Amino acid sequence: MQGKHWISALALTVGLVAGSGAFAQTTVRIAWYSDGNEGEVVADLLKRFEAENKDIKVVLDQVPYKAITENLPVQLASGQGPDIARVVDLGGVARYALDMRPYLKDASYWEKNFGPFLPWMRPEGDSSAITGFMTQLTVTGPFVNKTLFEEAGVALPGAKATWEEWGKAAKDVAAKVKAPFPVAMDRSGHRFFSVAISEGAKIFDDKGEPAVIDEGFKRGAKLIYDWHQNGTMAKELWGSVSGTAYRGANDEFRNAQVVMYQSGSWQIAQFDKTVGDAFDWVAVPSPCGASGCSPMPGGAGLVAIKTTKSPEAVAKVMDYLASEPVLSEFYARSLFVPGHLGIAAKGLDYAGATPQGKAALKVFSDQVAQISPAAYKLQGYVNNRVIFNAVISRLGQAISGEGTLDEAFKRIESDIAQQIAERKK
Repeated sequence: MQGKHWISALALTVGLVAGSGAFAQTTVRIAWYSDGNEGEVVADLLKRFEAENKDIKVVLDQVPYKAITENLPVQLASGQGPDIARVVDLGGVARYALDMRPYLKDASYWEKNFGPFLPWMRPEGDSSAITGFMTQLTVTGPFVNKTLFEEAGVALPGAKATWEEWGKAAKDVAAKVKAPFPVAMDRSGHRFFSVAISEGAKIFDDKGEPAVIDEGFKRGAKLIYDWHQNGTMAKELWGSVSGTAYRGANDEFRNAQVVMYQSGSWQIAQFDKTVGDAFDWVAVPSPCGASGCSPMPGGAGLVAIKTTKSPEAVAKVMDYLASEPVLSEFYARSLFVPGHLGIAAKGLDYAGATPQGKAALKVFSDQVAQISPAAYKLQGYVNNRVIFNAVISRLGQAISGEGTLDEAFKRIESDIAQQIAERKK
């Protein structure tokens, strides 16, 4: 294949070598980054694949996350790269993706189990390509310090509680136990849209073009703005950075300073390890707005690359990894929310997690069914990063007192239109 030396010097190349034999082998290279132990898990699974398919040799290039986000796009743009890559910028990589449909054993299996996620990995204007699957589905949602609720004598809101009800309860708890942060939320456009979409934000017009500012969006923005004004959210978190900068509240939550933290499923493994038995923490269902209770989806996908010279072998590897038994084991051992509808419906036994971690994983897994079409569409939109950045930058300015909400809305529309126009030049 082209560009077999594409990877940076930092890469750790793991050769998964099949047994010797007097026949030609096809080599399939996979570029893979890890958040946790998933690289070890997939390497183990691929050894089994090679044992069953001695005509295919799989080379797993385990690389830093930065190599995927910065180096890989450059290589792909020059016509080089691996045969398969694990990526998070699904829309950005889609133009380089291989449509595996002609090579797959059963395309209907992929449509049935990965259907909502397939558009995230398709080139713009394509409505049928099957280019990959989700190795990890992330779902936004709140983590709650249950111990603080118990100390305050305040009941946890129920499964269909609204954002306003959660805000009031968290503020009541914080006042009674002297916690500095009733509600914290990642300073992220992605996280904000879990509120806005539940309030009815549609994001796109009938032609599929961005039309971000509508009544649902305004309701979500006003809620977050008001929370910063009345002390439900502390300005010092979002106000500590500016522009498009991200600000999480991981440290504050694990130090028992936050009553409710709106973040997502990717935090489970971290809190399982860092909080320990310091306090009881739980994940709760995504709060509801005027139009529903939808979280925002996200995650990493394993995508086939169209410059491969071995599409049949690539599809065979992908069919194996995407099969229900193999993928179930991968998700369970990696402590990931499944991005496979069939597995999500059946549930998984996460043997490596603590009881708190297992409970949180079940909550987030159950939330997959609540994700709205608008949330899926936004996550799969090729220019979603433009929208996320414009929203968090301008909403952050309003919260910090640098203009009104109405001014922020106008600037968001202007920023999005200008930046998308520049990308299309």
